[in-house]
Amino acid sequence: MPERIIDAKTWSRPLQRPAGLDSLPDFRQRGNLLDLDRQLHTHWNLGQNLVLAWLPASTGVQVLIAPHYAVAAYGSGESPQANAGPDGYLPAHEFIMHLLSGNRRFSERQMQNATRLLGVEPLTLPLRQRLAGTAEEAEAIEQLVKRYSISYVRNRAVALFDIVGFGLLNPFEQMTQLNSLSCSLNAAHSRLLGRRMMVDFARSSTGDGFYIWNRDVGLQANTNLYHFMHLALADNAIAHQKAGGRGVPLLRTSFHVGSCYEFNHAEGLNPTVYCDVVGDVTIELARMIEHAQPGQILVGEFRVPMAPGNGKAIDDFDAIRFMDQAQGSLVQLNGLELSGEAVESIKCYLTGEACADGTFTVRRLAIEDKHGRCRNAFNAKVNIHRRGASPILLGIEDRLLKSLDRQRTGAGLHA
Repeated sequence: MPERIIDAKTWSRPLQRPAGLDSLPDFRQRGNLLDLDRQLHTHWNLGQNLVLAWLPASTGVQVLIAPHYAVAAYGSGESPQANAGPDGYLPAHEFIMHLLSGNRRFSERQMQNATRLLGVEPLTLPLRQRLAGTAEEAEAIEQLVKRYSISYVRNRAVALFDIVGFGLLNPFEQMTQLNSLSCSLNAAHSRLLGRRMMVDFARSSTGDGFYIWNRDVGLQANTNLYHFMHLALADNAIAHQKAGGRGVPLLRTSFHVGSCYEFNHAEGLNPTVYCDVVGDVTIELARMIEHAQPGQILVGEFRVPMAPGNGKAIDDFDAIRFMDQAQGSLVQLNGLELSGEAVESIKCYLTGEACADGTFTVRRLAIEDKHGRCRNAFNAKVNIHRRGASPILLGIEDRLLKSLDRQRTGAGLHA
């Protein structure tokens, strides 16, 4: 194996307390893991290296650390080791995806295989005392390791809120509209928590809006994100009714489920607990939003496995089945107050044409982007009925969308 070179800079204290330490009852174990965090930070070397895996050792923790460019070269097949593995190993790209997803605690055999394929030697980081071996401690180490790495999530729901005409606003108006949107996102989060829907949302700025996702994964987490999206849009609609001028943004929104990479922001010379996402799901959202109308809600076409989280087997959900699931869980929000009025019912659905029997079809929209690539999406509506107040109607009706489609023959979005 090639000689292992890590140019470790002088350690500077992380600006944020590592996540998971508060769950450890023994303050000595907290100090132990703070020491581990300091050592990981040194070997992270301002982001030059990635901490990929860990394994308990007799004197501390064994870790797999590799330069980020070496991981990139192996994953793309450019590394000499990429095609040198014996029979039975995953192809290089699949191996890297497997390495970056799931639990980072490896068995001894997994560690040996990974170090052999990447051509690096594992490092043992000594600790002041032996690991306690508890589940809480293992989870805290897991979070420390991921903080200095990159994670790959195969199926994550992400929503994109985009401010219409943002580039035409003056700087003061841009500031007030971003602040208004941020307030609506905070209000939606607070309302869900008030219904005891324990959600863990994250956001990332796009410049003229935000990507929003749930740090948890699975069917319930993705459904909660969809509910979060329409509650944020409802708050924005109420703000429009109350406010004059251009202080409240006009929004267009897209929702999709797909794969992405996650990495932690750096603040100063230290990684924070805040992360960013990039991948197929964000690319699809950005392409959809380019052709969305003001006020429109687009849902991308997807079919992915989702874990219900109740012990049942993982099942495939497409956008239509997912929307049925979301509608079925909306009863949890009945009685929620919006602008002082209680919600009686909420209906969310994908639009289409009326049938003779009173039902509706679901109409697919074909979106062609600037690169000539096509993708399918659905037009979504959300109707929120409140006691003693006019309903809040979110999204664009199908008949209006068809009228717009006829007016812009050759545009990027069509039935």
